Amino acid sequence: MVSITTVQSEADVQGILALQQVNLRKNVPADVQANQGFVTVEHDPDVLARMNKAAPSVIAKDGNKVVGYALTMLPEFGADVPELLPLFALINSLDYMGKPLADRLDYYVMGQVCVDEDYRGQQVFDRMFQHHRAVYSGRYQLLITDISAANTRSLRAHTRVGFNAIHEFYDPAIGETWVVVLWDWQK
Repeated sequence: MVSITTVQSEADVQGILALQQVNLRKNVPADVQANQGFVTVEHDPDVLARMNKAAPSVIAKDGNKVVGYALTMLPEFGADVPELLPLFALINSLDYMGKPLADRLDYYVMGQVCVDEDYRGQQVFDRMFQHHRAVYSGRYQLLITDISAANTRSLRAHTRVGFNAIHEFYDPAIGETWVVVLWDWQK
């Protein structure tokens, strides 16, 4: 039975890193990427541990095994993950409901989400996001992330749980289009 909780230990952080390695875009064949999705950022273990001390990420566990994760990334950690610097800069340039996101203190970023292949299609993704809302909606109004337009499975899943696209951009450095999505917990 899969339980949804937050990171409680170093073993949980290591479980996230192990699952991340299996699902990194560079480790997933193109046909699997198209059908099942992928993750793009490889997190530094020390940074991930610090992120989880500041705001524990939501994880899915089957016994002691991490079978899913949805990383909580507070804006102050944006500089610690070089691949995400452009995302934080972009977020800070966007407006939402007539107010610059840079002026808001009521958001955080979904640093990455992943579900083990053997647990997909079992509502683990949805349950992790509902747990995010339960844990963090008292402190934050908005949850923001970006998704590769090529990762259609992830785009559909984020839309299903309540995210809406607010911006799209092309990254010429990697030749890829990205979609910025936001979940407003006050709506």
